[in-house]
Amino acid sequence: MLKTKLPVIVLRNMILLPHGELKLEISSEIDKNIIYKSSNEHDGYVLLISPECITEDTLDVKDLPLVGTIGKITSNFELPNNNIRISILGINRAKIYEYIEEGNLNSIIGPVIVDKYNELEEEAILRKLQKEFSSYISIMPNISNGIINKITEESSLERLTDTIINMLPLRFEKKVKYVYESNCLVRAEMLLKDLNDEKNINIIDKNIDMKLKEQLDNSNKEYILKEKLRVIKEELGEDITKDEEVNELVKKVDNLCANENIKNKLYKEIKRYKSLPTTSPEISIVKNYIDTILSLPFGTYTCDNTNLKNIEKLLNETHFGLYEVKNRIIEYIAVKQLTNSIKGPILCLVGPPGVGKTSLAFSIAKALNRNFVKISVGGVNDEAEIIGHRRTYIGSSPGRIINGLQKAKSMNPVFLIDEIDKMTKDIKGDPASSLLEVLDPEQNKLFYDNYIEEPFDLSSVMFILTANDINSIPYALRDRLEIINLSSYTIFEKIDIVNNHMYEELLKEHGLNKRNIKIDEDAIKCIINNYTKEAGVRELERVLSSIMRKVVKDIVSSNKKKRHIITDKNIKDYLGNKKYSYINNTKDNDSGVVNGLAYTNFGGMILPIEVINYKGEGKVVMTGSLGEVMKESAEIALGYVKSHYKEFKIDEKILNNSNIHINAIEGAIPKNGPSAGVTLTTAIISSLTKRSVSNQIAMTGEMTLRGNVLPIGGLKEKMVGAFNSGVKMVFIPKENENDLDEVPNEIKDEIKIVLVDNYMDIYNNIFE
Repeated sequence: MLKTKLPVIVLRNMILLPHGELKLEISSEIDKNIIYKSSNEHDGYVLLISPECITEDTLDVKDLPLVGTIGKITSNFELPNNNIRISILGINRAKIYEYIEEGNLNSIIGPVIVDKYNELEEEAILRKLQKEFSSYISIMPNISNGIINKITEESSLERLTDTIINMLPLRFEKKVKYVYESNCLVRAEMLLKDLNDEKNINIIDKNIDMKLKEQLDNSNKEYILKEKLRVIKEELGEDITKDEEVNELVKKVDNLCANENIKNKLYKEIKRYKSLPTTSPEISIVKNYIDTILSLPFGTYTCDNTNLKNIEKLLNETHFGLYEVKNRIIEYIAVKQLTNSIKGPILCLVGPPGVGKTSLAFSIAKALNRNFVKISVGGVNDEAEIIGHRRTYIGSSPGRIINGLQKAKSMNPVFLIDEIDKMTKDIKGDPASSLLEVLDPEQNKLFYDNYIEEPFDLSSVMFILTANDINSIPYALRDRLEIINLSSYTIFEKIDIVNNHMYEELLKEHGLNKRNIKIDEDAIKCIINNYTKEAGVRELERVLSSIMRKVVKDIVSSNKKKRHIITDKNIKDYLGNKKYSYINNTKDNDSGVVNGLAYTNFGGMILPIEVINYKGEGKVVMTGSLGEVMKESAEIALGYVKSHYKEFKIDEKILNNSNIHINAIEGAIPKNGPSAGVTLTTAIISSLTKRSVSNQIAMTGEMTLRGNVLPIGGLKEKMVGAFNSGVKMVFIPKENENDLDEVPNEIKDEIKIVLVDNYMDIYNNIFE
C-alpha cells in the first residue's frame, strides 16, 4: 500500500470535503511555514483535518482524527497586512497512519480502503439522491436551479455525495461525520435523511411566515418581528407572556417623579396594554402613549449658574453689545437669588435677520447652565402642532412644546420659539392663540396637551421668542411678551464682531491660521460697504468664507504656504466687482429726488422718492408698489403743497396744469408705513420748483395737512441705515428726541441731526 508524507493544516470549526473549495487567511508563522513547505516540497498538496473538540491552542496528537482530506492549494497571495490568503480544492479522503511533529505538524497518509458494493444498488441510490436533491433545490430560495444540471449529469455516487454535502447548510458536528465516513452508500443514506430534515425545516419556516402574513400588517416592522418570535416560540412549545415587559413598565411608573393623577393614568393604560391581544391594532397606540409619558422629564431640573459676573462674562464672550437683553437676563437671575422663586420670563427678541437672535438664546442657555431646545413655528397653521392631537386620531402625537421638553430632558430648559411673526391661521385653527396658554405665566403651570390629557407644569421653563417684525405678532400674544429690540449693526460693530468673534472661528473652520492669511481693516470695511447689504452679519460671514476658500484652494493647488494679505486694493481679485455702493455725496440729486428713511424686516435703509411733473390736467400717478398708508401720505403732501404754494414759490399755472408722477425706487419691493410724509412733500416741492436736494440729506416723519410733523418708530434702525449709506444730515420729528439715546454715539458724531416740529423747519433748512 502506497504511503506518503504531507504537512497538516488543522481547521477549527471548518470542514473541507472532497470536491469542495475552502478559502483561508493565514496569519500565524507556523501556518505560513506549512504553506511554504507545501508549495515548495509537495507541489501544493496539504492534508486538512477537522478535530471535533478543540478547547485549547495546544493540540495533543492523540486526540486528532485518523481521517482527513487531501487538498490542493490553487491560489496563494500575500495581503498588505502580511497575512496570506489561499484557496484549497478538496481532492480525496486519506487515512492517517501517523502524526509527526517536526517544528510543524506532518502526517503519514495512505488511501482509504472501501469495500466493494453492488453497481445496481449504487445506481439506484444515486438516482434517488438526485431526485431528492432536485426536490430540495426547488423549495430553497438561495440555491440556483442551474445546479440541477450539474447534479443530474453526475454518474459517480462518490463525487455526488461530497458535492451535495458541500451545498447543504449543515452544522459542523454533522459535516465532520461525512469526512470520516468513507463508504459512499452509507453517506448517501445519511444524506437522504438530512435532506428530508432540511425540507421539513424549510416547510416549518414557510408556515410561520404564512401565519404571520395572515395576522400582521406588513407596515409595522417591530410588530412583525414580535409576532414572528411568538409563533416560533409556539412551534417550540414555549409559553410566552407580556408579564416581564409589563413589570418593567410598572417599575418605571413607580419611580416616576410625577403627580398621582399622571401615575394613576399610566397604571390604567398599562393594565389596558396587558389585556389587549397582541394582534389588536390598538396595542401599539397604547404602548406609544405610555412611552411618551415616561419620556417626559418629570422632576428633572438642571442647577442654574448663579454667579452674575460669570454669566455676564459668558454673554460678552459670544455677543458684542446687546446690553439691554444681557441686563435683562442678569436681572432675572438676581431676583431669583433674592426671592428663590420667580416665574419664567417671556422674552421676545425682535430684529432683522442675521443680528444674532437665535445664537443669543443659545448663549443665554449656556450662561445659565440650562439645557437648550428650539422649535420653529414659521408657517405653522394648525393649532394641533402646538397643543397636540387627540388620541382618537390615527397617527396622533404630542404638540411641539411637549416634544421639545422630551428633547430638553429637563423641566427648566431655555426654550426658543423661533419666527412667531410668521404663523398663519386657517380652518385648522389659530396657533398663535394656542401659544397664549403656553406663554402666560398665570396659565402655563397647568398647560394641557391634547395627547397627554393631563396638565403639565411649564412654569420653570424660560421661554425666548424671536420675530423679525413686531407688527406681525398678534396683539393678544404680544401683550404677554417682554419685547427686546435687536437693531441693525453699525459698520463699527460689524468690524468688532469680525475681529473678536468671527475671524478666529472662520480660520479654524477652513484649516487656516494667521500665518496663511491677513484681512486688514480697510478690506473688511470695503466688504461691508460694497459686498453686503444687511442688518446683521450673516452675509458678511459668507463673503469672508468665500475669500478663505479661495486662499485654501491656492495653498492646496500650489503646495506653497505663502501668506495672503487681503486689502481694499486687491479685494476685487477675490470677490469680483462691487455689488453695492454708497450714494454719491459729491453731487446733488436731480430735482424731484429726495432720500427718505425706511424700517424694513431687514433693518433700516435709504428709500429714495422721485417726483416728476409734466403738462396735464392735474392728475396724480403713484408707482413703486406703494401701500394704502403711503398713498394717503402722498395725498396729504400734495394737499399741503397746494395750500402753501406761494410760500414754497411754486408757479400757480405749473401747479394747476401739471400731472404729478410719484415713484418709490425699486418698485418690486412693497412699501408702506406712516413715515414718508415729509419726504413726499419735499420731493413734490423740488420737482415743481426745479430745485435740487443734496444727496447727503435724508428725512423721516409723517405730517398733517397743517404741516405738523408726527413722531415715527424705528429711529435707531433708520439712523443706522442712513449712516451705512453715507448720509450726513437727517431730519427727524422733534417728539423723537428722547429716542436718540438709543442711537450709537459714533452715528450721532458723524450725522447732523435736525429736530423739526413743522414742515417749514425742513423747507427753511433746505430751500432757503
